[in-house]
Amino acid sequence: MTNNGSNKVLVVLTSHDDLGGTGKKTGFYVSETAHPWRVFSQAGYQVDLVSPEGGEPPQDGADRSDPIQKAFLDDAEMSRKLTHTLRPQEVDPRDYAAIFFAGGHGTMWDFPDNARLAGIARDIYESGGVVSAVCHGPAALVNVTLSDGSYLVAGKEVSAFTNEEEAAVGLTGVVPFLLQSALEERGAKHVSGPNFQPQVAVAGRLVTGQNPASAGPVAEQVVAVLAKNA
Repeated sequence: MTNNGSNKVLVVLTSHDDLGGTGKKTGFYVSETAHPWRVFSQAGYQVDLVSPEGGEPPQDGADRSDPIQKAFLDDAEMSRKLTHTLRPQEVDPRDYAAIFFAGGHGTMWDFPDNARLAGIARDIYESGGVVSAVCHGPAALVNVTLSDGSYLVAGKEVSAFTNEEEAAVGLTGVVPFLLQSALEERGAKHVSGPNFQPQVAVAGRLVTGQNPASAGPVAEQVVAVLAKNA
């Protein structure tokens, strides 16, 4: 565990359900929450859920034929937490060993400028915890600054949904910005793998993944970093 001895991981879900005025809906990508939940839970961590607006966040991409997603959605405790996600102001960063920003396109609208979420991530990181994110979840990291004013991602290897992948799903002109480009503008060294294949970057206590296939592997690396720093 980290220096605060916590056995809890905070998973952050988007509250945004409008896909850029296309008439389509978005939300948090269920597999990118369910697979990390399974990894964290099996490693002995309790998972709490928070979203920018609290309450029940919009879901995207749920697939009950995936046994891990089905287990997550049917789990009594997680179902209760999903219906009543915490609001950022209800979170004490000292309670958590790690924070994990799940993806889904909605994150591109409500993660980057949420100062309270950014503050929680900074506080967990600066207390020796792990900051992690997958796919579009790293949108939350674009404006996270440390106490010295530097960007958290500056000079660090990160992986996030790539410009090429955004083009492949036809949403380059829909999202408010390109995530890979925004991270690079903050000084991150973006590491890309093949489209839609698992790709994880570990930069000390910052762990990020490129796409949905990377969600479980990101969580596995978070657990490994926490174990190493115990």
